[in-house]
Amino acid sequence: MQYGCKWEGNHNEGHCVCEHLSTFAILMSKEPLEVPGLNYVTYVALSVSVLSLISNLVIELIVWSDVVKTSTLYLRHIAHVNISLCLLIADLCFLASSDPKNISDLWCRTSVVLKHFCYLAMFFWMFCLSATLLHQAVFLFHKVSKKNYLRFSMVIGYFCPLLIVVITFLTNDGGIEGKYYSKDTCWLVYGGLLKGTIYTFIIPVGAIVFINVFSMLVVIMKLISHHTEIQQKNEISPEKEKAAAKTVMRSVILLTPIFGVTWIFGFAILVLDLTSGSLAYAVHYIFTVANGFQVGSK
Repeated sequence: MQYGCKWEGNHNEGHCVCEHLSTFAILMSKEPLEVPGLNYVTYVALSVSVLSLISNLVIELIVWSDVVKTSTLYLRHIAHVNISLCLLIADLCFLASSDPKNISDLWCRTSVVLKHFCYLAMFFWMFCLSATLLHQAVFLFHKVSKKNYLRFSMVIGYFCPLLIVVITFLTNDGGIEGKYYSKDTCWLVYGGLLKGTIYTFIIPVGAIVFINVFSMLVVIMKLISHHTEIQQKNEISPEKEKAAAKTVMRSVILLTPIFGVTWIFGFAILVLDLTSGSLAYAVHYIFTVANGFQVGSK
């Protein structure tokens, strides 16, 4: 019998009632896995994330007019604000539905729709941000107007995930339990290899992470190339070389969570046989810690 489940008794033979609490890793899992202490890590991580995201949004509101003075800064901050907003709503919904046994079917289904949309929207806005940074790195002298950027970002950031969620919901009998979502997890359904509604989340996320990794590598290569050109033209002191190396390292550290690269550990949860054992526990912990504490605006 699976850990966290109990037999209903002789009156209902062969039927078990499970009392799993949803951990953050369920977003990329085939089925719930009870990992010691991971529930507490999830609650702490998401609580810290929610508080940080609220602080970020408040700070953005206060300093917006003083900080956002150029088109480049405007594009970046618009993306940061929307990433933070989507992640905040998704995390709040996750916390509110983390105990599926004690919530109504209506709220469970509603929370799944909101999480499905908001987490997807977060990734599509990450794509908008990576596309902006890539454009700025490759086409230094080509400027994008605010109006065109907003149109592009609103379509990509909100319309695309909304379309995915609506089509998935309607094609699964109007979001019926067992087809669109699971009441045991208050999340999408895994039905086998490339089967189940969870792939309407995993496939877009995988594609965006792949594109964002490519964008991040291009941006870093541009930074290194720029430093090399300066080095060839001028004598650079060891102090300046260290400063340049720190700039590259800082870019890697900052871009990795912003572009959703840490979600690669989620694909390890999905692809590898992580039903039990130390490897399963390690990957679940890494994914939860790396992404549960995620803050949208840097």
